[in-house]
Amino acid sequence: MDAITVENLCKGFNSPKKGAGGFLRRAVSEHVMAVRGISFTIKQGERVAFIGPNGAGKSTTIKMLTGILYPTTGYAEVVGYIPWHERELLAYRLGIVFGQRSQLWYHLPVRASFDLLRCIYGVARAAHDARLKHLAEVFDIGGLLDRAVAQLSLGQRIRCELVGALLHAPRVLLLDEPSIGLDVSAKAALRDHLTTLSKADGTTVLLTSHDTGDIEKICDRVIVIDQGAVLLDEPLQDLRQRYMRTRTVFLVTRDAAQTLSLPGVVVTAQGDYRLRLDVDVAVAPLESVMAAALTKVAVRDIVIENQPLEEIIQAIYREQGGGHHAAA
Repeated sequence: MDAITVENLCKGFNSPKKGAGGFLRRAVSEHVMAVRGISFTIKQGERVAFIGPNGAGKSTTIKMLTGILYPTTGYAEVVGYIPWHERELLAYRLGIVFGQRSQLWYHLPVRASFDLLRCIYGVARAAHDARLKHLAEVFDIGGLLDRAVAQLSLGQRIRCELVGALLHAPRVLLLDEPSIGLDVSAKAALRDHLTTLSKADGTTVLLTSHDTGDIEKICDRVIVIDQGAVLLDEPLQDLRQRYMRTRTVFLVTRDAAQTLSLPGVVVTAQGDYRLRLDVDVAVAPLESVMAAALTKVAVRDIVIENQPLEEIIQAIYREQGGGHHAAA
């Protein structure tokens, strides 16, 4: 069953024309197409990354899928509802998390915010309590329920935001930069929790993120858009093999002037007690590189960096013939 269906969706805006207008002069506007004929389907239970540079049309598309914006032309269904015609009914089937915005009441205990959300969505008390108990265990927030939202760290708040978005058992979860500002351990926990929950409950996830770690750990498919049009739509495994082959590994060593020679690994920087490696993961899986590093070099610390999303998108542009602007 398809959770989301989008057919030739377009959205245009009237925007002030650059260099036009001025003091005591009538401003001249131009029609700008933010979304240009996007089409795709997402099946129930899929976890899909929806990515692209700033200004690509991601947020505009998501706002149409929630019913906040009306399209100029085209059609969409989300779990059987046309968003801009049946927004209120759809809201009961959607969960939304924005990394930089909160749906929780700042000065109230987390539990009180959840109870208010229960009332808003009309969830029975028994069902709410059972689901809260389950989600509190999954996201490890049992000790946070009686603390005010204002007292939480960013990572704690994001976990509570996710629980709040899932308490009414939505069939589709929309995530906009959910891990922004989180430290490494908080990101890892968040990604694991989301993947586990989606697989267990069959929740459809549509994720926007500039963090390739989020994309790789949470999603199994990637849709790339630019200038309001779909540039690429394929399984994550295919994208990884073609565009996400390189990882940068920093080793902090116990001894000076050490090096490492392995197939698929290039030492790009070497200094006292430090090595920087560029790893072609198609040739040398990270696990084997880490195992070799630990046996051949006296390692004090390891840092692994994901390939920046902008580099991946630029590589896609080059393969597609350079018809799109470079990522900002």
